[in-house]
Amino acid sequence: MFASVMENEADVFYRELPKVELHAHLNGSVSSQTIEKLIVRKPHLNIEHSMTAIGKGQRRTLDECFQVFKVIHQLVDTEEDILMVATDVIKEFAADGVKYLELRSTPREEKNTGLSKKGYVETIIKAIQQCKNEGEDIDVRFLVAIDRRNGTEVAMETVKLAEEFMLSSGGLVVGLDLSGDPTVGHGKDLLPALQRAKNCGLKLSLHLSELEESDLLLNLPPDRIGHGTFLHPEVGGSQSLVDKVVKNNIPLELCLTSNVKGQTVPSYSKHHFEYWYQLGHPSVICTDDKGVFCTDLSKEYQLAASTFGLSREAVWKLSQQAIDCIFAPDTVKQQLRQKWVDLQPQQQTCNDNVETSV
Repeated sequence: MFASVMENEADVFYRELPKVELHAHLNGSVSSQTIEKLIVRKPHLNIEHSMTAIGKGQRRTLDECFQVFKVIHQLVDTEEDILMVATDVIKEFAADGVKYLELRSTPREEKNTGLSKKGYVETIIKAIQQCKNEGEDIDVRFLVAIDRRNGTEVAMETVKLAEEFMLSSGGLVVGLDLSGDPTVGHGKDLLPALQRAKNCGLKLSLHLSELEESDLLLNLPPDRIGHGTFLHPEVGGSQSLVDKVVKNNIPLELCLTSNVKGQTVPSYSKHHFEYWYQLGHPSVICTDDKGVFCTDLSKEYQLAASTFGLSREAVWKLSQQAIDCIFAPDTVKQQLRQKWVDLQPQQQTCNDNVETSV
């Protein structure tokens, strides 16, 4: 009984902890409830829940994870679908205590439904504005994503689209994400597009893998790094890569459950969060794909605390420092910092309370 009360009290702390989410793929963040609504709309696809999520204790290869996304893309192929999905995802993050969210997604066109890439981005912006008008307590921005599998020409088109929306969206489109299967293509072919994005004022968040292109892409340099699973020497990276990241003070977006379930790290205890955290390097806990990996940001913070013995005071500080890494302007950072001050519990309630179990 006592353990149960303690657990519930811990759950409340993490749920109420104000949080920043900087690495959330829209389609991967779709919850089982929203998937159910999509499945009902499209019974002819014969899609089941088990095809769209990776449950507790399950693991998948990176290739199998990408297959899950293909199934979700089949369910989300109209502006109406995108509006519902984006609205639901934003509201779920808000309900989980997320105060600032950067969503990312690759613009897609579907000739069968008349969906265009421009319409895709416009609909996500519409969803962001709709949630704001409905009074959701969350500031949402959008990163237009380049899927590296689509090649150099499409990458440049995506940058031009992102430029257009950076100027026309009233500050909602703030940057560019590079993602997709890391085994396809080479980063050097995408450099012209990424350089153009940087030159026009778009912020860059790049998924970096274990391949030799990491060194090349770090020379840009990016404004943030997604995952960075293989950067440090203990896991096949190099000290020179670490030095570049540290020298440029490039924050890392770290996604514990995603990396464990996707088998890019062997276990939670061996996650590279500890390496960067011990260095005192800017590290932001994120979900990656909360729907696919059956998690939320509260759970990810709780996992980090229990795995690495963080006190609640340390957890609060980790959450607060994430504000420094957002792509929105300084005025937004100042507003968020004030919000954290207003929401901070009394010092004695979060002091030296170390989590030992989730």
